[in-house]
Amino acid sequence: MAALELYSKFARVWIPDTTEVWRSAELTKDYKPGDPVLHLQLEDETGFEYKLDPKSIVLPPLRNPDILVGENDLTALSYLHEPAVLHNLRVRFTDSKLIYTYCGIILVAINPYESLSIYGSDIISAYSGQNMGDMDPHIFAVSEEAYKQMARDEKNQSIIVSGESGAGKTVSAKYAMRYFATVSGSSAEARVEEKVLASSPIMEAIGNAKTTRNDNSSRFGKYIEIGFDRNHHIIGANMRTYLLEKSRVVFQASEERNYHIFYQLCACAHLPEFEPLKLGSADDFPYTNQGRSPIIEGVNDLKEMEATRKAFSLLGITEAHQMGLFQILSAILHLGNVEVKERGSSSCGISVSLFCDLTEVSYESMAHWLCHKKLKTATEILNKPVTRLEATNGRDALAKHIYAKLFSWIVSQVNKALSTSSKPHSFIGVLDIYGFETFEVNSFEQFCINYANEKLQQQFNMHVFKLEQEEYMKEQIPWTLIDFYDNQPCINLIEAKMGLLDLLDEECTMPKGSDDSWAQKLYNTHLKKSSHFEKPRMSNKAFIILHFADKVEYQCDGFLEKNKDTVNEEQINVLKASKFDLLVELFQDEETPAAPSSTAPPGRAKLGRSTQSFREHKKSVGLQFRNSLHLLMDTLNATTPHYVRCIKPNDVKAPFMLDPHRAVQQLRACGVLETIRISSAGFPSRWTYQEFFSRYRVLMRQKDFLSDRKLTCQSVLERLVQNKDKYQFGKTKIFFRAGQVAYLEKLRADKLRAACINIQKTIRCWLARKKYLRIRQATITLQKYTRGHQARCLCKTLRRTRATVIFQKYTRMWAARRQFLRQRTAAVLIQRLLRGYTARLEYKRLVCERKALLIQRWVRGFLARWRFRRIKRAVVYLQCCVRRMLARRELKKLKIEARSVEHYKKLNFGMENKIMQLQRKLDEQHKENRELSEQTRQMESHSATELEKLHMQLKTLQEVEVESRQRGDLVTSLQEELELVRQELEKNKEVIFFFFLKRNILFYLFLFIEHIYLSIYLSRYKMTKNIYYFKISIKKILSNLTLNEERFRYQNLLTEHLKLEERYADLRSEKEELSKHDHNRADSGFSSSQSESIHSSVEVCFQERVAELEKEKMDLQSEMDTKEEQLELEQTKVRTIIVRLLSCTGSHRQELESDNKKLKKDLQELRQSLSKGSGSKLASPGGQAYNVLLEQLNSTTEELEMRKEEVLILRSQLVNHEAFKHKVMCKLFLQSFDIPFVKILKIISPTLDLHELNEDGELWMAYESLKETNRILVSQLQTQGQTHEKEVEGLRAELLQLRAELDQQQQMLSNSLELPHDARIQASLQHEISRLTQQNMDLLEQMGKQDKIIRKLKKHLKTYMKKFGEAEGVHIEQSSPENMVGESGRTVSIVRKERDFQGMLEYRREDESKLFKILITELKPRGVAVNLVTGLPAYILFMCLRHADYASDDQRVSTLLNSSINTIKNVLKKRGDFETISFWLANTCRFLHCLRQYSGEEAYAKHNTPRQNEHCLTNFDLSEYRQVLSDLAIQIYQQLIRVIENILHPKIAPAMLEQETIQGVMGVKPTGMRKRTPSFNEEGSHSLESILKQLDVFYYTLLQHGNDTEVVRQVIKQQFYVICSVTLNNLLLRKDMCSWSKGLQIRYYSQLLQIKKKSQDDAEAICTMCTALTTEQIVKILRLYTPVNEFEERVSISFIKSVQTLLKDRKESSQLLMDAKIIFPVTFPFNPSPVALETIQIPSSLNLSFLTRV
Repeated sequence: MAALELYSKFARVWIPDTTEVWRSAELTKDYKPGDPVLHLQLEDETGFEYKLDPKSIVLPPLRNPDILVGENDLTALSYLHEPAVLHNLRVRFTDSKLIYTYCGIILVAINPYESLSIYGSDIISAYSGQNMGDMDPHIFAVSEEAYKQMARDEKNQSIIVSGESGAGKTVSAKYAMRYFATVSGSSAEARVEEKVLASSPIMEAIGNAKTTRNDNSSRFGKYIEIGFDRNHHIIGANMRTYLLEKSRVVFQASEERNYHIFYQLCACAHLPEFEPLKLGSADDFPYTNQGRSPIIEGVNDLKEMEATRKAFSLLGITEAHQMGLFQILSAILHLGNVEVKERGSSSCGISVSLFCDLTEVSYESMAHWLCHKKLKTATEILNKPVTRLEATNGRDALAKHIYAKLFSWIVSQVNKALSTSSKPHSFIGVLDIYGFETFEVNSFEQFCINYANEKLQQQFNMHVFKLEQEEYMKEQIPWTLIDFYDNQPCINLIEAKMGLLDLLDEECTMPKGSDDSWAQKLYNTHLKKSSHFEKPRMSNKAFIILHFADKVEYQCDGFLEKNKDTVNEEQINVLKASKFDLLVELFQDEETPAAPSSTAPPGRAKLGRSTQSFREHKKSVGLQFRNSLHLLMDTLNATTPHYVRCIKPNDVKAPFMLDPHRAVQQLRACGVLETIRISSAGFPSRWTYQEFFSRYRVLMRQKDFLSDRKLTCQSVLERLVQNKDKYQFGKTKIFFRAGQVAYLEKLRADKLRAACINIQKTIRCWLARKKYLRIRQATITLQKYTRGHQARCLCKTLRRTRATVIFQKYTRMWAARRQFLRQRTAAVLIQRLLRGYTARLEYKRLVCERKALLIQRWVRGFLARWRFRRIKRAVVYLQCCVRRMLARRELKKLKIEARSVEHYKKLNFGMENKIMQLQRKLDEQHKENRELSEQTRQMESHSATELEKLHMQLKTLQEVEVESRQRGDLVTSLQEELELVRQELEKNKEVIFFFFLKRNILFYLFLFIEHIYLSIYLSRYKMTKNIYYFKISIKKILSNLTLNEERFRYQNLLTEHLKLEERYADLRSEKEELSKHDHNRADSGFSSSQSESIHSSVEVCFQERVAELEKEKMDLQSEMDTKEEQLELEQTKVRTIIVRLLSCTGSHRQELESDNKKLKKDLQELRQSLSKGSGSKLASPGGQAYNVLLEQLNSTTEELEMRKEEVLILRSQLVNHEAFKHKVMCKLFLQSFDIPFVKILKIISPTLDLHELNEDGELWMAYESLKETNRILVSQLQTQGQTHEKEVEGLRAELLQLRAELDQQQQMLSNSLELPHDARIQASLQHEISRLTQQNMDLLEQMGKQDKIIRKLKKHLKTYMKKFGEAEGVHIEQSSPENMVGESGRTVSIVRKERDFQGMLEYRREDESKLFKILITELKPRGVAVNLVTGLPAYILFMCLRHADYASDDQRVSTLLNSSINTIKNVLKKRGDFETISFWLANTCRFLHCLRQYSGEEAYAKHNTPRQNEHCLTNFDLSEYRQVLSDLAIQIYQQLIRVIENILHPKIAPAMLEQETIQGVMGVKPTGMRKRTPSFNEEGSHSLESILKQLDVFYYTLLQHGNDTEVVRQVIKQQFYVICSVTLNNLLLRKDMCSWSKGLQIRYYSQLLQIKKKSQDDAEAICTMCTALTTEQIVKILRLYTPVNEFEERVSISFIKSVQTLLKDRKESSQLLMDAKIIFPVTFPFNPSPVALETIQIPSSLNLSFLTRV
């Protein structure tokens, strides 16, 4: 397809722009040949017409598709030109924050001006061993490529790092060296890689300075050769420096600084050791204050000085030499403070006391030669004074010369420290050299720098041209000469004969040579003769050279002086005469000439030496630089170069901001655009046939598919692209011209777009028809329901009309009836009211009359009574007066008669008659007495007993009466008290009644609420129980985490200890080898004593390190013990607190019971006092009031007792019923919460008085009884639950075992079905053999148990036979002959010697080595795992150990254990395959478990059977050896994990990321990438199935060898961690894998790769879902997200910023990559063996016949 056809509508192009260099635009109209303008639309939617040159008709460059933007390799772009390169770099740098980009063989590195976390050890590990094209661009990828090519091709490599000041050259070179030091390490001697890294801070201190463009600019070039041995370990290094900027020592421009070392010295001036140097602030010295910027932001010169001194010490420079260096540097600063004073027109004076004191030179000599110079004539030597200006220049020249010598001396010392005694087998050179420079004023330094860059560019062009030629020849494509820029004419202009450097040296030798005369010579020689040389129009002291990058104008002023680099020779001689040894040593090289001729006379030898040294000193700087540059180019041409071009993005040092003008300028200068031009001149886009087929099979028709992919691609391409010059078919690749891939992409996009339109058309048709059918159906349904609705409405209307008529009829009837009823009711009401009113009036009248009559009656009655009472009182009073008068008269009469005799006679006459009458009566009485005498005698017997009773009662009554009389004074008080008691009893009757009623109600309510609360608290209990378990699990997790951390530290120390042991063993072996070859050490410059001292020092270091590790190990063990003790103490504290709480509740209950008893006692005393008390007659014990009171009290008490009994009966019934129903719930609730019963009552009724409620203590008694019953029931339930749990655990174990067997059989069946027929048969046979072996072991174990039971039964049978044999011996013998025969038959089947076998093995001492050789060294794991018992070697070793313990032979015990451990270590060291390590891990763990199981400790013995406990060790405590075996198991486990990692690591990335599991979804991006040549031959591709099969092999091998399930689980966990971490790390470092389709394939990060990435909701969804990834990882993946097709969209910067804002509060590590090398701490939980030792059989195939069973 012609290129003009690509300029169609909607095509995007680049147009020049003054601000952005290039600007994007879109064609709004197709371009036709002959059109004068292009109609464009800019990105801001403004129109623009781009005018075309009618002569050249150069169209603007086309823009690449969006899916190609941001590619890792610039040569992968379809259109290769300057705007495409600039745009790709800008997108990667500013949007994706990626600073590295490939450009063919060049790595473009842009300085981010920000510290990035992409240089850690995890990144180094990720890039180690990877091909260059597989990972994202990085300096580590270039370093890895150089390292692997050195190891593969056995050829030296070089990394050329160039760029202008501030571009980051030094940092890139430093990271490259760090990569080599980390990956390779040192083979021997001592930490060479650390010394290589330590050279960086030294060289930065003495060779770097702050400039306006960079805070740490290298002011010299350096080439470091890192030497490697045959094993590719670093053994040494060498450094070469170029063109140190000496002028910076004495002059700095504004905002610049001198070399860092001077400011570091001034920062240390206050230290005691620096006081003799007389230093001060940097502002006090002219050599450090000219730039007026003594401080660099973020840099602490004091700390930098500490790092520099530390690096000096690491490189072997002593403290004395360091102080000597600092003394010379201080002398240079003080030399700058020397003031030159004018004495005359041609003389000067000077004061150099401090400088002379520090350099220890003669003051007079130095002051003299600073102000004078020596002139030599043919006849004499003259001393001529110099002017002030000349003296100042001489002073500065001396300072520069001293610093240059000091710099060279330090470099030589660094090289001496980095040198090695042996010759390096190969090396990798790192060249850190200045890039192309052009300033407003360019001088001699820029001339030399640009000359070096011309040479490097020539070498680069030749290398690129060579690679292109090799690629074409390899693919057998016709080679056509590619025109590229050749800068040899420019180089000839500079270095050829009569070139610029020759003319400069010639002018320097002239007595009156000057810069002006040199310029005239240049004009005369090269002007108009060389196309690369020009003269400025407005200057006669400058010249212009057309370099490959740009035109540069050089000012001739200062060229001669800088080229001469003259120093007064007498000043040098004064310094050589110094007493300062280090200063003299700096100038020794000037005194060391070449070997003089043997024929020279001795008298002239000295003169010849001085003359030669003077000539060496007079050698020009340009000549020295040219010679060193030629040596450098020879070295680079002999190596395979790798190029790193550093770009400075802006001049303001802003992070991630790209200035397009500065970027383009540097891209032109560093050769990147030249590489693009060379690539685009040929076939830049190169695809393999498989990639082309995968990408463009969309464009293929059915008939295009052939059996051969290559032929298919050829036929399709010939059909699509008619011009055959646009592509070429190679052996393995298709080569395309520039723009052809874009054309194919356009065809593919059009095809996909047409397919999408067709799909959309079909789907839209289907959707429209579906919508039409849905609308049609809805319309029909709507009509149906509408018509039905209308019919219903009509029917409803008719019904409503009829209803209305009926309603009106009844309404009118109701209204008329209501009117009638209202009228009738009104009439009746009026009548009623009227009649009531008249009746009330009549009633009122009658009431008034009746009340009037009543009043009259009462008044009349009152008046009559009042009158009668008055008359009655008067009559009575009158009668009384009369009667009184008559009585007085009668009294007087009687008194007179009593005094007369007649009166006495009358009295006696009456007495005689009475006596007669009494005599007669007496006779009658005698008769009656005789009749009654008999009756009295009969009654006497009855009355006597009754008299006695009456007498007793009389006595008691008399006593009571006496006592009552004695207590007569207490009657009143007791009577009052009785009245109060009676009142209280009356009140209490009501209170007690209501109390009992309340108590009954409360109790029933309490029972109901208790039931509710118990159910609530049961749910709360379950919840709190879950919370409690959750807390316990959290505590366990936390404790496990802490334990895991401790285990991790301990196991890391153990690993380091193992490595040190191996290192120590290697050093010892090397020492032995070196001792055997002492004569070979003579050439290396080291004596045997020195080597022995080195090795002895190394051994001492390692022994100290081992001791430290042992100490740390013991400290960790003690920490673990203390933590366990703390846990136990906390548990005991918790238990004591619980006991105290229980005791507190019990004491509280006892106090309540004691109070209740006191109240009872007081009530009883009151009753007794009432019963014993007495009072007056009214309240006496026999009185009526007292008896009534006692009866009331007794009745009340009886009623109270009856109520109590009823309450107790009802309570016990209800409580028993509820307790029986909720006994388990209550118990669990009370046990879990420990809530007393009082608290429950308080919860129910907070205002309830507990003492009033529990008046007599019956409630507490009922509660205690209920509690006791609950305890009994709960104990019974616990015992039943324990037995049930044991049964359930046993059933679960059996169920799990059956499930495991079922899963294993199903897995084996599924695996066997996938295998071929032969392998399936073999696998089934192997599985059947292992199953039968396991069944045999189970049967043997069951037989052993049955044998034990039979032996016990026999013993019991013998005892019974002995007991009953005396009486019924004959009968027993006759009755059980069959049983005896059966028993004898069973005893025959048991081997008799097993009866006494104790599970021990005995061997002789001389067979000990044979035992270890057979059992450990020569044992093959595969045969043992299939045919023998798992863990058989461990059982045999332990049985031998048991016999040694039984014999109490401590020497044999220690020998057996130590030899076993050492032999296992040696076996694993020699045979480090997975099966061997897995086998010995299982046996080591089994041996460890046996030592625990049979140690006799209670924690382990409870898992044993009684027979196993009999086999416990008795004489020795082997707990220390258990720890040693545990350490050995940890080492074996870590070795196993490392082997697994080595096996899985190369398979993970190809299987998880590179394999296309979903065909057609991924596709290859149209990158046309120039894939790099792999460092090693590519292996077969790995798939996910291969990883799964490998994991199956690991799993079944671990199970076959009998590893514990917990160990297997930890191994599987580690395996999946390795797979996930390596996959994630590769994803984070591979931009081409971060796409939607890849997320669809791997399904692990699909949430992040497949979710929408546009709105704020999408950002929140990402933050919510991606919790396992760190913020940096999420942002990194979003920045790396790359669309594979045009239909995908990139992630915007605003979206990434919103995600960062949402994730800013996360507290997590800033590490980008996961540590794939981390090994989780392993634990070996105790796993007792069910195998009895006495049942183990040793197969004869092991040849262990020398072992005797005991």
